[in-house]
Amino acid sequence: MPTDLEKLTELARKIVMTPQEQEDQRRSFAYGSALIENENITKEAIARAADEMSQGRKQIVDQRSDAQV
Repeated sequence: MPTDLEKLTELARKIVMTPQEQEDQRRSFAYGSALIENENITKEAIARAADEMSQGRKQIVDQRSDAQV
């Protein structure tokens, strides 16, 4: 007979996160990890860095798309 933990684990395996949920989880992980090393880190700093990285990725994709046209 499965334990409660095993039942919950099986249910969790079936969850499909939306892109927004994945991004929120990524930022939360980054914040928690950075906070261990630097107690002055803020969620706002993580959000700014993530936004800048996202813009950089978009620019790279745009540049590749332009080059292939």
